[in-house]
Amino acid sequence: MTVVERPVYEPGHGLLRGRTAVVTAAAGAGIGGATARRFLEEGARVLVSDAHVRRLKEYEAELAGEFGASRVTALPCDVTDESQVRALFDTAVHEHGRLDVVVNNAGLGGTSHLVEMSDEQWGRVLDVTLNGTFRCTRAALRLMREDGRGGVIVNNASVVGWRAQAGQAHYAAAKAGVMALTRCAALEAAEFGVRVNAVSPSLAMHPHLVKVTTPELLEELTAREAFGRYAEPWEVANVIVFLASGYSSYLTGEVVSVSSQHP
Repeated sequence: MTVVERPVYEPGHGLLRGRTAVVTAAAGAGIGGATARRFLEEGARVLVSDAHVRRLKEYEAELAGEFGASRVTALPCDVTDESQVRALFDTAVHEHGRLDVVVNNAGLGGTSHLVEMSDEQWGRVLDVTLNGTFRCTRAALRLMREDGRGGVIVNNASVVGWRAQAGQAHYAAAKAGVMALTRCAALEAAEFGVRVNAVSPSLAMHPHLVKVTTPELLEELTAREAFGRYAEPWEVANVIVFLASGYSSYLTGEVVSVSSQHP
């Protein structure tokens, strides 16, 4: 199998200049953190959120040191709590004056075969990954509709929403639900100028993933990819930037595969 060399990290081009974005699950090394950084590089003001308070504050300080405190805000948020979700989006408008882009990145995985899976395991993954995306999408759409200037929502799905993987029934069901939610929300939001799309990554490597995934599974997933390597989180973030920018002005209701594994 040929391994394609990693691409060069492209500089920002001002694609999101003047816009305000909310990114959930954005405390550091994964797709959410990479997206927040990319948005700042593209000129946006960003409200980063995460349920992990310490990591969130550390990342806020890091980003503020690089891009300026006026452009970075952080607020802890558990997306399973409706009051916290409302507070998150109200804060974005209060601190930055408007809400233009939302990236629903919060999700919870885990490995368990169905015969051993408890109701709690199933419910927790669905509540964070699917219900959390629903809560945030609903809150964002209400504000965007009221504002009247349109906006963009990008949800984080997964290739397991398309293909089967043993031990991932709860996560796959949740991500397939995110895909369906994206398509339905896009039809409803079009009338007030809001686009709703999703990205569907496969394997975007970061330190936390290494801790919770076996080396054998990581090797198997990597071997499935056409490039013979895993994605860097910023490569997924690049696609999210495209979906958030004016370059995708006629694209809505789509799930964009950031992987060679689209069925």
